[in-house]
Amino acid sequence: MSKSYECIVVGGGLAGLTSMAYLRKNRISSLLVEKREKLGGLVETFWHQGFAFDAGIRAFENSGIIFPMLKDLGIEFPFVKNEVTIGIGKKSMALEGKNSLIRYEEMLADLFPMERESIGRIMAEIRKVMGYMEVLYGIDNPLFIEKMDPVYLRKTLLPWFMKYQVNIRKASKLQEPIGVYLRRFTENQALIDVIIQHFFEDTPAFFALSYFSLYLDYSYPLGGTGKLPEKMAEYILENKGEIKTGTGVVKVNPENRTVTLDDGEVITYEKLIWAADQRSFYSMIEGGFDEKVQAQKNLVERSCGGDTILTVFLGVEKDETYFQERCGSHRFHTPSLEGLSTVHFPVHVEEAKEKELFRYTEEYLEKTTYEMSCPSLRDRSLAPLGCTGLVVSTLFSYDVVKRMEDLGVYEEFKAFSVKTILRVLEESIFPGFQEKVRFSLCATPLTMEKETHNYQGAITGWAFTNPTMPSEDRFKKIANSVKTPLLDIYQCGQWTFSPSGLPVSILTGKLAADQVKKKKEQR
Repeated sequence: MSKSYECIVVGGGLAGLTSMAYLRKNRISSLLVEKREKLGGLVETFWHQGFAFDAGIRAFENSGIIFPMLKDLGIEFPFVKNEVTIGIGKKSMALEGKNSLIRYEEMLADLFPMERESIGRIMAEIRKVMGYMEVLYGIDNPLFIEKMDPVYLRKTLLPWFMKYQVNIRKASKLQEPIGVYLRRFTENQALIDVIIQHFFEDTPAFFALSYFSLYLDYSYPLGGTGKLPEKMAEYILENKGEIKTGTGVVKVNPENRTVTLDDGEVITYEKLIWAADQRSFYSMIEGGFDEKVQAQKNLVERSCGGDTILTVFLGVEKDETYFQERCGSHRFHTPSLEGLSTVHFPVHVEEAKEKELFRYTEEYLEKTTYEMSCPSLRDRSLAPLGCTGLVVSTLFSYDVVKRMEDLGVYEEFKAFSVKTILRVLEESIFPGFQEKVRFSLCATPLTMEKETHNYQGAITGWAFTNPTMPSEDRFKKIANSVKTPLLDIYQCGQWTFSPSGLPVSILTGKLAADQVKKKKEQR
């Protein structure tokens, strides 16, 4: 006889872990199944030769969600403030508060003196969106407050809710792709590029401009980002939840309410929460489909996953002072003022020749924007004494890397990418550091696909370029995002709501668990 649970959670990223934690908090018998041996998904810290590296997300933006969730569950571990700097060409500035926007405006105006007036208007738009964000994330999300104090409800929550309704309507009007939106203020494409090219393609204006608020909200857990899933898993096990890693799901039968694991085991559920890639979910469903299920399946299958990244992990024999002076603990670095619009993507990448692809890769890596992170500048224990671990990543095309693999030059591509990135960094920000690099590791979009099991290595769920989004994308409807067209099956995580991110994954994980709890109470 097969095992049976009130709820099975598929996917051990932060969305699945959050769902599982709240299911166990509410004493709902549950099992979490994760295909990888390690939990956390895109939130992971690994060690190599005494250096700790964050493999996915580099720091956490609280957004009124992460810290309230941890407090609600009684999970405690130390965080430090994560300072962000922005560098363009030879100039840089630290984001230390709202007034940092003045210095950011001055930096852009120095780099593009003929665009001073346009830059001023763009900064006004950013300030407007920052005002919205102060309201939207201005208090701890009430979803994570179990017992509401009447005074707090009357004096804080209700006034906030009224402001929230007004500001969410204003924010919802800014859905135009950020590149298109900024052309209202300037025709200088290079200026637009250096502002937006570390955002995902066609990011909505509101989400892109809001990042200047989110950067001020970043924190870093001592021990690395992987501490978060580690502590969540401890909570689940302490509360007698079951976790099965290294085992994937190969079939879901909604009619029989069963899931079949890749080891052949069949498990029965009353409710199912899917916290993994949606394409894999709809490919695993057995049985007949009604019109709603078939329509969603068709939409998912023809939709594209979001952007993916190329990352280089470096162990450098330079102490923290060298990196603190040049990049700080977390930096967005644009070495060139030319912008990615001057880089010509291969027209037919699936037919492109090796020489063309390498030429494109070199030009792209010279002009892109890099996210750089030094874990040991927040926590000295994360690198050997006198050394620093450096994580350097940039958005990069999955199709280009796949074509390199098909041509049989994948390893050459990785070596070439590392060599080019090291050269660009030495010429722009780290003079004399190449000879001090002890080792380098390269993770490509194919690595992301293999490790995360996300379609084409997507790190943000669905692409903004999809003509019809397969997930909910209206903030006012986020509570409905966890529902699927299948009875007693819910979803959560980055494929569930757009725009996605760690806070949204946690929020939808809690919403999905709440749906299961609600259904149980109604029986």
